[in-house]
Amino acid sequence: MTIAITDVVLRDAHQSLFATRLRLDDMLPIAAQLDDVGYGSLECWGGATFDACIRFLGEDPWLRLRELKKAMPKTPLQMLLRGQNLLGYRHYADDVVERFVERAVKNGMDVFRVFDAMNDPRNMKAALQAVRSHGAHAQGTLSYTTSPAHTLQTWLDLTEQLLETGVDSIAIKDMSGILTPMAAYELVSEIKKRFEVRLHLHCHATTGMAEMALLKAIEAGVDGVDTAISSMSATYGHPATEALVATLAGTGYDTGLDILKLENIAAYFREVRKKYHAFEGQLKGYDSRILVAQVPGGMLTNLESQLKQQNAADKLDQVLAEIPRVR
Repeated sequence: MTIAITDVVLRDAHQSLFATRLRLDDMLPIAAQLDDVGYGSLECWGGATFDACIRFLGEDPWLRLRELKKAMPKTPLQMLLRGQNLLGYRHYADDVVERFVERAVKNGMDVFRVFDAMNDPRNMKAALQAVRSHGAHAQGTLSYTTSPAHTLQTWLDLTEQLLETGVDSIAIKDMSGILTPMAAYELVSEIKKRFEVRLHLHCHATTGMAEMALLKAIEAGVDGVDTAISSMSATYGHPATEALVATLAGTGYDTGLDILKLENIAAYFREVRKKYHAFEGQLKGYDSRILVAQVPGGMLTNLESQLKQQNAADKLDQVLAEIPRVR
């Protein structure tokens, strides 16, 4: 069984590590090499990138998508879509959702990972149906969290509801890095036992469990996983692509990726990342506070950046303590 790798270096990696500030001009020089690796897909759009392009970078997000598609024609491009919220912060009408998806497909998007922060399948339905109607890959999402209300049966029920809506695959999205290795094994095993569906796992490295969770999920039968090239991995981000490729090489789960090609890409981003030092988060190593706060990795550097702008960087601990109380 070959494990498909989705590299998130062009979207969630920089959203998590330096507040979504990576510019198109720093993506295009390495695009041909990324396209030549043989990834299952490359995440490069959606999430906070649409907002950041307009609000901070002075870029046209639609032009970014077209240019990336032109530069990487072989590899499926992937985005993160907030269901009925699209890429905004409120619900939009169904016809707006349909039109947005149609334009995204037209401009080059292939795979849509559709999620809802409340795990309400009704908020994913219109987007998933629009994606499939325009011939793209619709990936429904379980936004993983823990609480007395979130049992194994909760995730199995949501999987069933998404399959009834109509999806091409399911993603388990561990955006806070709180999925334990044993929970990953159980969840993947039970979904695979009950449903015939392609299953993908996305984990953040924030708490130090992501690599172990990926490996246990692979043992349980997951079909694909998200990683980030090593020089754009870890802390608030994701497990390193090269580490997983090396771990699985020569096993029944070999990814088929060439680690030498990956090293050239890592070297490129090692230099590029230096430009964005001012936006880097505080975290060095892991942060066990997130096991309780459950803040997504893609939010943390943006949260730190906003606190700095308000001269309140020293309030981060208080904010992290307040979040679970409000939740």
